[in-house]
Amino acid sequence: MTTASQQSAAPRVNPNAPTEETVLSVEHYTDRLFSFRISRPQSFRFRSGEFVMIGLPREDGKPLLRAYSVASPSWDESLEFYSIKVPDGPLTSRLQKIQPGDKVLLGKKPTGTLVLDALTPGKRLYMFSTGTGFAPFASLVRDPETYEKFEDVIVTHTCRQNGELQYSTKLVEDLVNDPLVGEMVHGKLKLFTSCTQEQSDRMGRPTDLIRSGELFKQLDLPPLDPSTDRVMICGSMPMTLEMKDLMQEAGLTEGSNAAPAEFVIEKAFVG
Repeated sequence: MTTASQQSAAPRVNPNAPTEETVLSVEHYTDRLFSFRISRPQSFRFRSGEFVMIGLPREDGKPLLRAYSVASPSWDESLEFYSIKVPDGPLTSRLQKIQPGDKVLLGKKPTGTLVLDALTPGKRLYMFSTGTGFAPFASLVRDPETYEKFEDVIVTHTCRQNGELQYSTKLVEDLVNDPLVGEMVHGKLKLFTSCTQEQSDRMGRPTDLIRSGELFKQLDLPPLDPSTDRVMICGSMPMTLEMKDLMQEAGLTEGSNAAPAEFVIEKAFVG
């Protein structure tokens, strides 16, 4: 028979505690960027474009977690993430060394504003990204709903060097063979890449390319119009805030899950 004192001494299980998932694969692109896949719990549900807490245990056993956009689409049986490597970063200095079979902590509550539900209906969807800010768009360009809601889907990715564009370029190139969205992306999806430091076919920050009109000229599209265009933005804090100003100058209104509108940014990464 269990006494009341024995019952009270039993450890309480935190229903919101992260789960321990298995690393399935790891791919390194440069000395600064890598992606990895982990197992997905059957109960884990998310909307394409959302982020979740990912991490590793500290030395004292407590979890060290950071927000990571899920790069895989909501229908995928595993979870993919795209990460920067920071040599002295508390988490990424260790996370970059993971191997298949290792364990990673996964939070239980995905959330975020870079979701289709946070935008009002439109004709054209722009996704502006820099660096690992491409991750939520890696999810959305693989989701059939994106192409059901928009006639044109334009994703931009700007990095310092050409090698840092490998992940986005290969992912988009491979989409034509995707069994779920392969036929949908044809004629609808455009990838616009540029570099800021290393010489490449396209040079320049996305904000400068929008301001000069060069981005729309190269894409053969008209300037931003709030009646037709919807925008998602994810990248460094300076880029995100400058892009927000550009959207408002173009007449677009910022939206959210509670009040969908014409453009959204991911506040979790802006601070």
